[in-house]
Amino acid sequence: MFRRTFWFGTGVAAGVWATTKVNRKLKQLTPDSLAATAANKALDVGTRVRDRAVGFALDVRDNMAQREAELDDALGLNAPVDRELPALRHHTAIENSKDPKYVVDDHATYSYNRNEDH
Repeated sequence: MFRRTFWFGTGVAAGVWATTKVNRKLKQLTPDSLAATAANKALDVGTRVRDRAVGFALDVRDNMAQREAELDDALGLNAPVDRELPALRHHTAIENSKDPKYVVDDHATYSYNRNEDH
């Protein structure tokens, strides 16, 4: 009798276990559950991609700043600035043909300034 009770109990336990397992699997295969699983996996992938993209962007920004500093040093842009202003230059945009420096033997010579009206 004990043997039969043991095998009966084992069969019941196996049936309950198998039924539970099958019901869980069926719930996982419903459309709502599949959609939720797909959405969760998509969110996980999106999070991983975003984290890698942010890391990549930070690396690019750091390397860009380093390269810009190297170029500034190579071009001398980080050299100390001379605060003295340059001397004023007194040049006219259009030269006057009647100016004494252009007059030779009482008649005017022409400068070759393109800005001068002819």
